[in-house]
Amino acid sequence: MGNENSSGMYPRFVKKRIKKALSDTRVVLLSGPRQSGKTTLALDIATGTRQYLTMDNDITRHLAIEDPIGLIRGLNRVTIDEVQKAPALLSAIKQSVDFDPVPGKFLLTGSINFMATPDLPDSLAGRLEIIPILPISQAEIIGKPSTFIDDAFAGQVPHAKHVIFGDELIETVLSGGYPEPLGRKEWVRKQDWYSNYLGSLMERDLRDLGRLDQASIMPELISVLAGYSGQLVNYSKVGKAIGLNHVSTKKYIQVLERLYLVKLLHPWFRNRLKRQLKSAKLQFLDSGLLATIRKASLHNIQRDKSSFGPILETFAYSEIMKISTWSEQRCSFYHYRDKDRNEVDFVIENQNGEIVGIEVKSSATVSPKDFSGLKKLREACGDKFIQGLVLFDHDQGTPIPYKESFYAVPISVLWNTSPVS
Repeated sequence: MGNENSSGMYPRFVKKRIKKALSDTRVVLLSGPRQSGKTTLALDIATGTRQYLTMDNDITRHLAIEDPIGLIRGLNRVTIDEVQKAPALLSAIKQSVDFDPVPGKFLLTGSINFMATPDLPDSLAGRLEIIPILPISQAEIIGKPSTFIDDAFAGQVPHAKHVIFGDELIETVLSGGYPEPLGRKEWVRKQDWYSNYLGSLMERDLRDLGRLDQASIMPELISVLAGYSGQLVNYSKVGKAIGLNHVSTKKYIQVLERLYLVKLLHPWFRNRLKRQLKSAKLQFLDSGLLATIRKASLHNIQRDKSSFGPILETFAYSEIMKISTWSEQRCSFYHYRDKDRNEVDFVIENQNGEIVGIEVKSSATVSPKDFSGLKKLREACGDKFIQGLVLFDHDQGTPIPYKESFYAVPISVLWNTSPVS
C-alpha cells in the first residue's frame, strides 16, 4: 500500500472551495475514500497554522475515545485525521464550536461517507460543511480545471482540444484515479496495488463500521457486484449468488457505499418521492478498482470490447463526480429509466432544478437510437432540460449535433474541454 503523499504531485482543484469553507464555517470535513489524498490536502492547506491530530495513532485515538472533551479542550485551530475512528469526538466538537463559534476551528478528514451513515449523530447540523475528496481526476493530471459541468448548464457545447481514443483511452480508464497506481507503469503493478487496497479495506476499515455478522463474505460480494456495475440493483438476485437474503445484501451494499467503493444512484423523477421508492443503479466509484476486480486488461478488452462498457461508464461517472467538487454548480446525480425501459446513464440536476443528461458509449460510432433515452428525459423535464450529451470513443474533438440540444462528443471533453456556444 502506498501513502497519501503521492497525491502531492497533482494540483487539487477543490482546495479553493475548502479555503472558502474554512473562512465562514466552524467545522469542515474532508470526506472520501482511503488513499484519495485527504491527509496530504489537509496538511497542505494548514501548513504551519494548525495543530494536527490523527486517529490512526493508537494513543491519540484512545484519548479521543476515553476523554474527547479533554483532548480538544483549549485547541484553537486543529486538523483531526480519520475522525470516524473516534465518533465521540463529534459531540465534543459541537460543544467546543458552540462555546467559541470561530470559523475554521476544526478541519476534519474521514474515510467513511458520513452522508450515507444514518446512525451517526447529526449534532453538527448547521455547523459543518462536508466536502468530498475523491481520487485524482484527469483534469488534475493535466493540471487544468475542467469546466465541463458549468459549461453544460450554461448551454455551451463542449469540444475537446486534445482527444484520446482507442487503446490510449482504454489504458487511461484502466488506470483509475488513485495516486499510487497512477505512478506505476505496468498494468499488473497497478492491479497489485488495487488488490492490496481492497484487502486492506476489508481487514481494517470494516471494523470502523461496527459489527457485521458475515464480514468474511464481503470480498465475494464485491466480486459479484462488479458484474452488476451500471445496472439496477436486485438485492435478491445478488444475495442469492453468495447465500445472503435480500435484507442482508442491502445492508452490506450500504456498508460498501459508506466505504466509497460503490454508489447507489436513485432514479430521476419529477415527483421527488418516487426517487426513493424505485430501483437504484449500482456504480463503482473508480474504474481502476472495477477493472481489477473484473480482471480486465488492455489485451482482453481489445479482444472483447463489450467488456469495456461498464468500466468506461464507471470512469465517466467518477470524472463527473470529481468535477462537481470544484464546480460553481451544486449538483445531485441520478439515472433515468421509464416504464418503457428508456434509459439515461446519468442525470445531473443543479440547484435550480435544471437538467443535463449524459449517456456513455464505448463504441466509436453513434446512432440515433443512442439518443432515445435522452429524448424521453427531455420530454419529462420540459423547459428545465438544458442539453443531452452522448460521450463516446470519438477520435475528433468537434461535437456532432443531433437535433436541438443533443450532441455526441468525445469522452475527452470531461477534462480537456474547450466550450463553443
